[in-house]
Amino acid sequence: MKLQITSSEILKVLHVVSWIIFIGLCINAGGFLFNSLFALYYNPMAANNFWQGIDLSSLYNFDKGYFLVITFFMFIVGTLKAILFYLIVKLIHDKNLNLNQPFNNKMTQFIVSVAYLALGISFFSKWGADNLKWLNGKGVQMPAIQDLNLGGADVWFFMGIIFWVLKQLFKRGETIQAENDLTI
Repeated sequence: MKLQITSSEILKVLHVVSWIIFIGLCINAGGFLFNSLFALYYNPMAANNFWQGIDLSSLYNFDKGYFLVITFFMFIVGTLKAILFYLIVKLIHDKNLNLNQPFNNKMTQFIVSVAYLALGISFFSKWGADNLKWLNGKGVQMPAIQDLNLGGADVWFFMGIIFWVLKQLFKRGETIQAENDLTI
């Protein structure tokens, strides 16, 4: 017995997995926003047990402005990741992924959007991580960068560059595909 999995079945599984990741990232970004506002305006003790058990009480006690800045970076990075997976969900849902003619304008625009989002995630992750290092230098006890979802700026930068190169390849592929369609 031979097990065959078609590309349409793989796309269906990827669509479900992308939805799950997208929903999880939306909850994560919303959790950062809600807990930040809750700690600032309602209950300062919420900084002790921030989102996912992170303790930001020393940062909150040091300065509420820096608390807001760091949580803003966490929210922005989480939101950009959620937008990235929204684009993946939308690409698969709208059936813009044509495996017979992959080089089309919609795929190129998707790749450009992913490249910009990855570079944005890299930029805000690095900026937030630098602020964390600066705060650690001031004596503020901070959780690890990975716990605050600000790690991996170099990986996101590398991914953005790779997608930028892919965009150039897809542009060239669009041109060649259009020429081949004209010759037939």
